[in-house]
Amino acid sequence: MSLPTAKSAGELEEKHQRALISLLADDDARVYQTVRETILSYGPSCSDWMREHTLSNDPVLRRRASEIVQHFARQDADTQFLTFCLNQGEDSDLEQGVLLLARSQYPTINVEAYSALLDDFAGELRERLDLNGPDEQILRVINEYLFREKRFSGDEQNFYDPENVYFNCVLDRRVGNPIALSLLYLLVGRRLRLPLAGVGLPGHFLCRYQSSRLEIYVDAFHGGRLLTKGDCVKHVLQLRQRFDDSCLDPVSARRILLRICAQLHQVYMQQKSPAQVERLQRYLVALAK
Repeated sequence: MSLPTAKSAGELEEKHQRALISLLADDDARVYQTVRETILSYGPSCSDWMREHTLSNDPVLRRRASEIVQHFARQDADTQFLTFCLNQGEDSDLEQGVLLLARSQYPTINVEAYSALLDDFAGELRERLDLNGPDEQILRVINEYLFREKRFSGDEQNFYDPENVYFNCVLDRRVGNPIALSLLYLLVGRRLRLPLAGVGLPGHFLCRYQSSRLEIYVDAFHGGRLLTKGDCVKHVLQLRQRFDDSCLDPVSARRILLRICAQLHQVYMQQKSPAQVERLQRYLVALAK
């Protein structure tokens, strides 16, 4: 089989592009693999002429063209998130970071749409809240809205499902793990200018609400349950770990991203997904610098 050669996809004549496309849908798996590797060798610019074939009437061509386009989109998203990790400080943009991480796995998501959804949540809450009222009443209204009306909940049945970590999946499915649901609470709360911070307890993650009148902890994984400092101390001691006040220190945006990536790394290790483990390892190294 003779395939067209060129230094880049941009140098391929249209007839050569058509030849590659026709072979991409070949029934012979060896032909398909050879053609796929050839197309990938031309680099990301081949996505420009591959994209139209993701809408092909031929289901095989449609699937294979989509996979190639997504391959390059995922590479680009991976580079963007790595660059973010390397260039941002402790107080990086947490929302941008978790959505860029989501794109590294789901490269076609509309990041702006997820930020707009958080805007909508905050806008609806703003109409219901008396932000000058009692702190506990503010938290009760938020809890009622997010966990009863919008039906966000902790996934205790499939706790280690990676979709419980990626923020786009949490917003789509309305279930997540402790840190992802705490992120939801934090990002909505910041739009309302509430005094919230993330707290990384051993084995759990909470939001701390601290005003001049009240210090209380919100367990978003359990429907926004409100906890005292004593409740947090009890949790740590039940894990047979030593408690000191640093357990309740706010966690920086960079440390939150590091913890999220560490969770995903652990999940992929359990799933024996070496490519995913390697990808998350790169993020952990970048965030630890």
